[in-house]
Amino acid sequence: MSEALSITASAVDPGLLALPWSTPLAEWTSRDTVSLPKGISRHLVRFANLSGRVVAVKETTEAMARREYDMLGNLARLDVPCVERVAVIAGRWTHSPQASAQRGDGAGEDAAGQPLPAALVTAHLKFSLPYRALFTQVLRPDTAGRLVDALAVLLVRLHNVGFFWGDVSLSNTLFRRDAGAFAAYLVDAETGELHEGGLSRGHREHDLEVAHTNIAGEILDLAAGGRLEGSLDAVEIADGIIASYRSLWAALTDRETFAANESWRITERVQRLNALGFDIGEMSIQTTPDGTRVAIEPKVVDAGHHQRRLLRLTGLDVEENQARRLLNDLDEYRARAGGLADDEEMLAHEWVTRVFEPIVRAIPYELRAKLEPAEVFHQVLEHRWYMSQRSGAAVPLAEVLTSYVDDVLRHRRDEATFMGPATETMTLPIPTVPASDDDDAVDWRDLV
Repeated sequence: MSEALSITASAVDPGLLALPWSTPLAEWTSRDTVSLPKGISRHLVRFANLSGRVVAVKETTEAMARREYDMLGNLARLDVPCVERVAVIAGRWTHSPQASAQRGDGAGEDAAGQPLPAALVTAHLKFSLPYRALFTQVLRPDTAGRLVDALAVLLVRLHNVGFFWGDVSLSNTLFRRDAGAFAAYLVDAETGELHEGGLSRGHREHDLEVAHTNIAGEILDLAAGGRLEGSLDAVEIADGIIASYRSLWAALTDRETFAANESWRITERVQRLNALGFDIGEMSIQTTPDGTRVAIEPKVVDAGHHQRRLLRLTGLDVEENQARRLLNDLDEYRARAGGLADDEEMLAHEWVTRVFEPIVRAIPYELRAKLEPAEVFHQVLEHRWYMSQRSGAAVPLAEVLTSYVDDVLRHRRDEATFMGPATETMTLPIPTVPASDDDDAVDWRDLV
């Protein structure tokens, strides 16, 4: 390994030195890599073991690796869903013939001693999958709609903090199950820009245009491979992200005017945003000179309303829809608590120890890589509802758990360690900055 090797890391991990940086990434062996599903990428990507965890390694230029490393750090500080940065590896060289001869490793004259691309290392997001791994045979309408909706929410969150993506696509996104929906995470920030003063309308529209083009192309690619249900139209699916984005963006940013005696509409606006999963940190309120009209406009809107409430009450850190579902169950538990119902924090602790944790612990150890604990809890509740509907009466939880484990969970693939095809690498144009299913929705056994 060349003495010029340079490692920039967010945390010191000696295991980084053990990876074969003097070997081109395409030549890394199964001893160094892990087989996990990957999306389409313009760069070569491999997964590797690093000190007991899995990381993604992407070869690129040093300048682009460092830029993306810094951008992921900035997005993490802004609490935007994205992969975690680990390190940038620069100064990579293949072994020289002289060094190979000294080591006696047999490389000899085959080792050219040539420079290698830099590498960006990011942490693998557990229980996440690229969109192509979320359906086993063909993409169905419900799954397509939920994927697009999740990407629209992610794009709104990015634009809300002033991030221009520049290359919005399903391939540049990872998805995690979120209580019947999906939560989207940004994977590739290579073309992104962070604007402290916020994004112009031109930047936002450009991201939407790129998203529409890329998604339509990705869906057409599925159709060409026979992986799209016949009734689906690629352009209509792509249109979905535009509609979802505009609806959510309007709910977060539109100015609203009403009569001065309708002040309750301020509370209504806040509650409507809370229901969408957002908190208002600041709001602009203006009245007319004669006091007859009031105008309000949200100024600082933070995502994760239900996540923060659940985390505060229980310490559980889950996705937004999962948090909403768990809070609903907690509220039902609180309603049955009688005299203790006013002590929300005490009830939340009791609910965790008496309801949530027993269900999670009831899952056999060998099946715990199938789904996240919060998603398992959600699916157990769904399964209980299904069994109760079928029998016409409430079904004991022990019976529900046995049925869920044996009939549903045991037959799912392990999404924490799901084995998948090698990365599909292709040459893609880098968008320019503007100048100004899983058959999971069909069968109840999937419960997603």
